[in-house]
Amino acid sequence: MFTKDIGIDLGTANVLIYIKGQGIVLNEPSVVAIDSETKKPLAVGTEAREMLGRTPGRVQAIRPMKDGVIADFNLTEIMLNHYIRKVNGKSFLSRPRILICCPSNITQVEKNAIKEAAERTGAKKVFLEEEPKVAAIGAGMDISKPSGNMVIDIGGGTTDIAILSLGGIVTSCSIKVAGNTFDNDIIKYIKDKYKLLVGDRTAEEIKMTIGSVYPSDTVEKMEVRGRDLVTGLPHTITLSSDEIEEALRESVYLLVHQAKNVLEQTPPELSADIIDKGIVLTGGGSLIKGFDQLLSHELKVPVFIAESPLTCVAEGTGILLDNLHLIDK
Repeated sequence: MFTKDIGIDLGTANVLIYIKGQGIVLNEPSVVAIDSETKKPLAVGTEAREMLGRTPGRVQAIRPMKDGVIADFNLTEIMLNHYIRKVNGKSFLSRPRILICCPSNITQVEKNAIKEAAERTGAKKVFLEEEPKVAAIGAGMDISKPSGNMVIDIGGGTTDIAILSLGGIVTSCSIKVAGNTFDNDIIKYIKDKYKLLVGDRTAEEIKMTIGSVYPSDTVEKMEVRGRDLVTGLPHTITLSSDEIEEALRESVYLLVHQAKNVLEQTPPELSADIIDKGIVLTGGGSLIKGFDQLLSHELKVPVFIAESPLTCVAEGTGILLDNLHLIDK
């Protein structure tokens, strides 16, 4: 048995790879740095992410995935090839079977693009599974029984909201409000209020350090450096967690509104199950302070954050790889 089965969580922000029997072997940013003149890749992953917003004219650091789908086909292929080679997924003896996760509401064309990019890395067979379903399995939910489970997966490019029962998705929606949107909201807020320009990486750091979506008694503060738009010189300001809550409010309420919509379309029997079991939050976005409290307050249902929200999807692919015969119809 030389074949390796590989599960890939192909995210907008990060790529995680799970190899059957070994667990998660790779967790790197979805970034490729290329030479803009020769179009040759210079770095992939962590090394390329270090270059984001810090490159000389010729070097471009690009995210080949946007909103959970492929924005640049060639770069996605280069990135996948690099990662699969890095974890030694391609050996001389075998071509791996690959299971890839995609957002729940993408078109057939977008699905085909993801499938084709994986096939071109030398996969023997490619399976596609919907992300919220895999995230729910990875979070330890038993979705095989005829009872309702609700999962909200807040990723980098998309948030997937789904109600699952009997191993399938009953109602779901995928919206392009997620981690990257929150970063952009923070950049815009600082620019509008303080006339200070900060980059994507700084915005992400602010979000992870003092990010909050629900008012709390303790106010955290952080020094932020950027370029003053008036003088053009470097400048430092102090931001508080209350300001970040204000910056993210509009996008967060869009997400809450969609969660309400999904619940409104749910059959009443399943709704009753969800009140009992609560909603499980997965994905990096769920780590922003107060997300569980906000959703619980707005949806009037208990909300829990998964044990390891960042790796739920990858762990879910691992469980599915053990049961590939069920998917392989």
